[in-house]
Amino acid sequence: MHSPRQELRVDLGERSYPIVIGPSLLGREDLTPYVAGEQVMIVSNETVAPLYLEAAKACFPGKTVDAVVLPDGEKYKDWQTLNLIFDALLERRHSRKTTLVALGGGVVGDMTGFAAASYQRGVRFIQIPTTLLSQVDSSVGGKTGINHPLGKNMIGAFHQPEVVLIDTDTLSTLPDREVSAGLAEVIKYGLIQDVGFLAWLEENIDCLIALDGDALAEAIYRSCACKAGVVAKDEREGGLRAILNLGHTFGHAIETYAGYGTWLHGEAVGAGMLMAADLSVRLGRLDEESRDRARALILKARLPESVPAGMEPDDFRQLMAVDKKNVDGTLRLVLLDALGDAVIVSDEGSPALAETLQYFCQSS
Repeated sequence: MHSPRQELRVDLGERSYPIVIGPSLLGREDLTPYVAGEQVMIVSNETVAPLYLEAAKACFPGKTVDAVVLPDGEKYKDWQTLNLIFDALLERRHSRKTTLVALGGGVVGDMTGFAAASYQRGVRFIQIPTTLLSQVDSSVGGKTGINHPLGKNMIGAFHQPEVVLIDTDTLSTLPDREVSAGLAEVIKYGLIQDVGFLAWLEENIDCLIALDGDALAEAIYRSCACKAGVVAKDEREGGLRAILNLGHTFGHAIETYAGYGTWLHGEAVGAGMLMAADLSVRLGRLDEESRDRARALILKARLPESVPAGMEPDDFRQLMAVDKKNVDGTLRLVLLDALGDAVIVSDEGSPALAETLQYFCQSS
């Protein structure tokens, strides 16, 4: 029996918005209260549109709904593909009262949000995430953007959605690899802030892998609640919000090295969290038992435990130097002082980091 409809809010004053979670919401939830004018542009991709585009259109009764369908994949998260959204908006004469709707995973969400932040200097947008990773992470918090050949997500803007609609039934069509990628971000919340949630995940990981509806609804709600709380305290990543990037500095380096789309974002984050936990132990911040507990859960989620073959420590150093958390040329990493207790650490070339990089590169 699937859990009923749930709702929570991201508290950002005048820009606060709800996150609605539940089964069978697409096509039934009326989203017109979040639309400024009469025009809606749904942005999706070639994989998701055939499955859910018509149902998404039904969420906007009485509105003029257009759609643009993008190619699917992280490698298309670039200026050229972004321009397809602008082309469609201009060709169909969408005004500054239009509302963009992101129907898809993290790539679609990030690009649609960036287009909304930019089109006519800013229009409304709505998130309808259809992957586990986007439902628990990228659809919440207002980070939008595209990739650059030299660095992931280096070009973008903060632009909050009007509402996030999470239909858990969309996960039924998700490939196993995408499920595991999403679980990386779910596990992250337990590791950085909520050891009780981490224990729940250890007990329920098999149910999540099997796409049990009740377990998924609980995991999505608790993940979104954690992120909403952090974002409310630090919307633009001036400090606390950086803890949401546990494993991401290593992970983004992996994605860039391998070529965008070769590794899924969650896969790279999973490996990156293993590296962060290893480094935390080497620095004397985390005990080995906690590291092993984190590692066991990450591997049980079917995430990779090594880095791309041929990747060397120097590759990591060069790519990690291009990271949004860095300040004045100093590398900043999210590490663990304990399970459920993340900390942001500046690293100026410690031997421990060199040892972690060497260990994982040798193991690949």
